[in-house]
Amino acid sequence: MSAEEVLFDAEAGMEKAVEFMMHEFHAIRTGKASPALVENIDVTAYGSSMKLKQLAMITAPEPRLLVIQPFDASTVQDIEKAIQESKIGINPAVDGKLIRLRIPELSEERRKDLVRTVNKLAEESRVRVRACRREAMDGAKKLQKDGKITEDELERSEKEIQKLTDKQVEAIDKHVSVKEAELMTV
Repeated sequence: MSAEEVLFDAEAGMEKAVEFMMHEFHAIRTGKASPALVENIDVTAYGSSMKLKQLAMITAPEPRLLVIQPFDASTVQDIEKAIQESKIGINPAVDGKLIRLRIPELSEERRKDLVRTVNKLAEESRVRVRACRREAMDGAKKLQKDGKITEDELERSEKEIQKLTDKQVEAIDKHVSVKEAELMTV
């Protein structure tokens, strides 16, 4: 392994941590309808567990309404049950072959709870980024110890790893501030 490979692995790991956080942010509702709110709910249908997006088309025809149209009408009850058991806190309304989800206004207290959740997810992501940094630093030190890179190259690699870390933490902070503003907007 070379110093460049250590840097590449660190960058890939850090980017995955940020991407995961962004994916989790999409599932946090902001008071307006978004298919991302329900698309990853696990539904037990056909004897196995599947994601809702694999079983139905999810649309947001209005700002406060999600419409779920199952590809197979026999899965309507399974989807309804999965939504009721999920943590989103919205009751589905079955209308024949469609399921409608009315997105209620968020109370101030609920908005603050969601902001806390966003901050918790962000901190978990920062911890993952720092873990990638630690692995990369250890990898670079091992390369130097094994004589594959010089002390100057080690120092340069450590600076690059720190730059990557700072860049990803800054990206996390930016995403958090955008999501917080989105949540607190009435």
